[in-house]
Amino acid sequence: MHRDHHPADLVFLGGPVYTVDPARSWAGAVAVRDGRIVTVGRDQDVRPLVGPDTEVVDLAGRLLLPGFQDAHVHPVLAGTTLRTCDLHELGTAEEYAAAVAAYAAARPEAAWITGGGWSMEAFPGGTPHRSLLDGIAAVRDRPVALPNRDGHGLWANSRALEIAGIDADTPDPADGRIERDADGTPTGMLQEGAAELVTRHVPATSEEDRYQGLLAGQAYLHSFGITGWQDAAVGAAFGPGDVYGAYLRADREGTLTARVRAAQWWDREGGLEQLAGFRERRAEAARGGGRFSAGTVKMMLDGVAENHTAAMLEPYLDGCGCSSGNTGLDFVDPGKLGGYVAGLDAAGFQVHFHALGDRAVRLALDAVEEALRRNGDLGNRHHLAHLQVVHPDDVARFRRLGATANMQPLWACHEPQMDELTIPFLGERRSGWQYPFGSLLRAGAMLAAGSDWSVSTPDVMAGVHVAVNRTGEEEPERVFGPEERIDLGSALAAYTAGTARVNHLDALTGSVQAGKLADLVVLDRNPFDGPSQAIAGTRVLRTYVQGELVHAAASA
Repeated sequence: MHRDHHPADLVFLGGPVYTVDPARSWAGAVAVRDGRIVTVGRDQDVRPLVGPDTEVVDLAGRLLLPGFQDAHVHPVLAGTTLRTCDLHELGTAEEYAAAVAAYAAARPEAAWITGGGWSMEAFPGGTPHRSLLDGIAAVRDRPVALPNRDGHGLWANSRALEIAGIDADTPDPADGRIERDADGTPTGMLQEGAAELVTRHVPATSEEDRYQGLLAGQAYLHSFGITGWQDAAVGAAFGPGDVYGAYLRADREGTLTARVRAAQWWDREGGLEQLAGFRERRAEAARGGGRFSAGTVKMMLDGVAENHTAAMLEPYLDGCGCSSGNTGLDFVDPGKLGGYVAGLDAAGFQVHFHALGDRAVRLALDAVEEALRRNGDLGNRHHLAHLQVVHPDDVARFRRLGATANMQPLWACHEPQMDELTIPFLGERRSGWQYPFGSLLRAGAMLAAGSDWSVSTPDVMAGVHVAVNRTGEEEPERVFGPEERIDLGSALAAYTAGTARVNHLDALTGSVQAGKLADLVVLDRNPFDGPSQAIAGTRVLRTYVQGELVHAAASA
């Protein structure tokens, strides 16, 4: 080992340290100078670097890891929602109505009531009705527009429908659906692209609101040990609107303490004429403060299974177990997708696919294959997010095509949304193809991991818990697809080295190795030492970015 006798700025002693290096090796101590890791080894290797001004952190058996990175997240949307009518922590229709009433009563000046975060499982069939909102006195004369947690549906009151001109004669848009009562009257539930009929009338969120939302979201992510992420919808019109400016400002002003890669939103109504704008933003971001880049394009190929808009190879079942004839929606023309992806790939862009149903997954892999055929391997590291249903024939293609499986592990368990709104409509055979992380890992696929916050909590250890156990909090004894469990080391690697690779930051971050940036997280225990069912109880004590403390728990 090379001996370095210059004092360190920061030293961690009394490990363990899980390095997530290529050998998945362990160490006991780490030294940091000028924001970089200079020594990884044992206590005796690091103690000579402790000088009079060195900060010494005694790990006392608690685990030190590379900082977590979220491969698919919406922090500005989530942070902005935290500052509006936030329903994420509530669980029943009655609680939602009470929260809307209290929020609206406290803001009589608000022209619209916005926010969101309700859960489909709180309503029969996953679809709330306008009448519950219409009965709230504080909003009787004001429009209400509340997206659900996954952002694929909008709950609106009658006033919002009236402003949008939505009535029994309004046709469904090509990329969405207006839910209706038996007589054809809209219920107030707008699926997918139908939500835009209302949201286009909602007053725009200001640039300052988006900036403050980013700072709130960033602080919350740091509290879970997250030091970097890929924002999966930069440039999109939904939620708070285009968040690109907020990131650019934070990067240039030095308030962006995370490392962020923007996935620029692909307008599914357009084509490769969008490339010029993507290039311009990529170049502009590169001239910033160095923590924000924009070299990815996000293509949303389908919807979600719960509202039967995820693109499936075979039709969904109806309530009686018979074919419904509905195979979901393709948001991008399958005949043009391969050409679009090849064009983006040739221009040096990574493609981040929302691919949830098995048809969407196959179409995304076909498009990656076409890009490889046309361009060769340009090293852009394309990845497919969500992967709820993957046909077994497509599992091995991830490795062959070099496509990364971007998983959201928290969803791979038994809970009401899965058991009541998904499994009955997929059937037993396809339900067994859901979230096949173990199969992908065994087939040699590269894994990255994320949360999709604000759809679900960004708590990394909660996601790791489900990846390892395939059980949720509500029914911990029921294992969902036990053969698809992955080991703890692989789950942690997906949230560190795997996402660092997807974000093209693996040369600098993602593992605890000398020369890399000191993006680090300290947990309150070593989860490798306890039972797997205790993983979810693990908490983050400290989060560092480039050796600077960006979060400390009250007990740290």
